[in-house]
Amino acid sequence: MILLVIVVALAIVFDFINGFHDAANSISTVVSSRVLTPFQAVLWAASFNFIAYFIAKHIIGEFGIANTVSKVVLEQFISLPVILSGLIAAISWNLLTWWLGIPSSSSHTLIGGFAGAAICAGGFQSIQSSVIIKIASFIILAPLIGLITSAIITIAVLWIFKNVKPHKADFMFRKLQLVSSGLFSIGHGLNDSQKVMGIIATAMIAAGMIDSVNSIPEWVPLTCFGAIGLGTMMGGWRIVKTMGTKITKVTSLEGVCAETAGALTLYLTEILKIPVSTTHTIAGAIMGVGAVKRLTAVRWGVTINLLWAWILTIPVSALLAALIYLLIRVLL
Repeated sequence: MILLVIVVALAIVFDFINGFHDAANSISTVVSSRVLTPFQAVLWAASFNFIAYFIAKHIIGEFGIANTVSKVVLEQFISLPVILSGLIAAISWNLLTWWLGIPSSSSHTLIGGFAGAAICAGGFQSIQSSVIIKIASFIILAPLIGLITSAIITIAVLWIFKNVKPHKADFMFRKLQLVSSGLFSIGHGLNDSQKVMGIIATAMIAAGMIDSVNSIPEWVPLTCFGAIGLGTMMGGWRIVKTMGTKITKVTSLEGVCAETAGALTLYLTEILKIPVSTTHTIAGAIMGVGAVKRLTAVRWGVTINLLWAWILTIPVSALLAALIYLLIRVLL
């Protein structure tokens, strides 16, 4: 029971760090276009992170992404030390990438850590390879969908508002950016909170407390959505700088297009029940609006560095979790 409490506590800590780490996803364009101050932006985003709980519970009616995460490892190979190792690895990688200002994926960090510890404990037959391949494919697909969608939206918006005076358009889009930022924050809350829910549900299944994600106690989703909201309020300013200014300079019009495209991508993955990276999604969307201006407006050198970080996240997290599992097994 003590180990279960430790696992649940660390999962909630990871959820908080996830919000802290990924705050930039929801607020970078709002801050960089100076629609809101950083403090106003994190409060705005955190509110919609928590509102996402009521949407998942009472409108969607299920936590499909949490269910997908719980199936990464086959049930007979799940144990509390495996989950604990994955969480410690995920937290460590998240904090390191935050310190370095790299917008890596908290989602893939968690999946990689969980899978790596399970492989170390039971071999490759312990994981659901089809689930992991589907999740890993969205390392490429999520930013690509975000990029294409944002480019299409940007082109359409520029055509529709081509005869509107610049100052009037800017005023309008500064207001609309509050809406698009809120929509993206809902998607962020829906996607990322459920990943930790899936991990906690898995721990409870391993401890014999519940049978499936569907029977998870109500306090778990409430805590997970609340923790990610609190984490977002704390903000991850190093990553805000990367997302808001280093990829490409973002105006309020472009911010609306990028956030709307990012939100639509996240809603699509919610329907498909696939845990994706909100970081990858909004980064791709920001690249899309930049590329519409001109290809040279996007700092492709920065994006290549980001891509390497994204690709390395799962294997590095898996290896780190495996090493931690070996240490925990010796200690326990």
